[in-house]
Amino acid sequence: MSWDEKLRWYGFWAVDRLTGGRVYRYYQEIRESYKRGTSVAKTEEKIRNLIAHAVRTTEFYKDYAEDTPLEKMPVMNKEAYRSHYEECQSSVYKNASDNRTMYTSGSTGTPFAMIQNRNKILHNTAASIFLGAAGGYYIGMKNAFIRMWVGDHAKKSLLSRVAENLIMMDCSNLDDEKLGEMVSVIRKKKVKCLIGYSAALGEISRYIDRHQIDTTDFCVKTILPISESMPSEVRRNLERQLNCTVRSWYSNEENGIMGLQREEDESYYIDSESYYYEILKLDSDEPAEPGELGRIVITDLYNYAIPLIRYDNGDLAVAERREKNGRFRLYLKELYGRRGDMIYDTKGRIVSPFVLLNGLSMAKGISQYRFIQEDIRKYTLWLNGEKEEIDEKAILDFIRPYFGEDAEITVEYLDEIPVLNSGKRKSFENRCEKYAVKPGAKA
Repeated sequence: MSWDEKLRWYGFWAVDRLTGGRVYRYYQEIRESYKRGTSVAKTEEKIRNLIAHAVRTTEFYKDYAEDTPLEKMPVMNKEAYRSHYEECQSSVYKNASDNRTMYTSGSTGTPFAMIQNRNKILHNTAASIFLGAAGGYYIGMKNAFIRMWVGDHAKKSLLSRVAENLIMMDCSNLDDEKLGEMVSVIRKKKVKCLIGYSAALGEISRYIDRHQIDTTDFCVKTILPISESMPSEVRRNLERQLNCTVRSWYSNEENGIMGLQREEDESYYIDSESYYYEILKLDSDEPAEPGELGRIVITDLYNYAIPLIRYDNGDLAVAERREKNGRFRLYLKELYGRRGDMIYDTKGRIVSPFVLLNGLSMAKGISQYRFIQEDIRKYTLWLNGEKEEIDEKAILDFIRPYFGEDAEITVEYLDEIPVLNSGKRKSFENRCEKYAVKPGAKA
């Protein structure tokens, strides 16, 4: 690190020490869990304390016994929290001056506000610092954050940007001119870390290839994609182009950064010191079998302002839990996007999104795409790019075996694939009523 980056790194920890050192203490706990595994007994104690707190201080959980086992608590989702928003807030932390409110982007519906108490905020900071460092990013490194910077809650002051050594890059427009500006800033400002939406980073990668940019004088050391899954081919291409590591964060606004992609494969290490994960069956609240695709259900062990107990965040995964000597590690061997965006074949079986992501992302001539399931057997593939270079027949021959010979796939060419209100670019969309996810409710 340069002298100014070291100043920021050591300066942060000095300020934390002067204010009680809680971030450093949490950082060391998360680091120890990463190295040795998470204590099963301490995790069970955290869950018991959280449930007891929720029963004592919220209207929503008041009719449950304080010693109710986790598996007997209701499974919640965003719609359930919205419907019972006031009832889910803890009377102890309600309107506390040191709370903060995090807002989801509203990519799949109405934006969702999540209140976090001070202890949760500090723990989030520690987890972000550790999972950043594990991925090669340290506080103070010159970094560019690529997202859609909308709303007052998303903007950062000049003082914050200087303190964080941050360059804000807006990805609401990703035409060639804008991409050229981004690449120029990354080079001239000697950016060492890129954090941003996977789709936007993929567009930068394609721009570099398309214009044959010489990247030998770039200073990028690490790239941390967020929000959407990054195709493995795009990940490896970025590593080759910029001679750096690319490891996605698993995160959301309501919880924080929860996991880090492993360097050796596409799986994710989950911060089980901060969160307890269950993987439940797609059609019931029973635990999924080992190796079975299921719903991610999160219990946030540190948010006491709105206790997030058994929160179904809409994502799907195949998980592996390794337990030894009273400690455990959790890995998401496969991580899928929102359940409502899952695509099914004509027999009703989920098609792995990575098959399509990898195939479409590297097909010649394609700049943007979206695969849409219209009905049980009807699909639409939106494409944007150089039409004369796109081998439509080869693409359909690649896709069709995964969906069935009776699949009806229509290709449409668009001048621009629309982005979501959040600035994210959806790769898959399911419009079939049969697979619509029903709104959640109190159990």
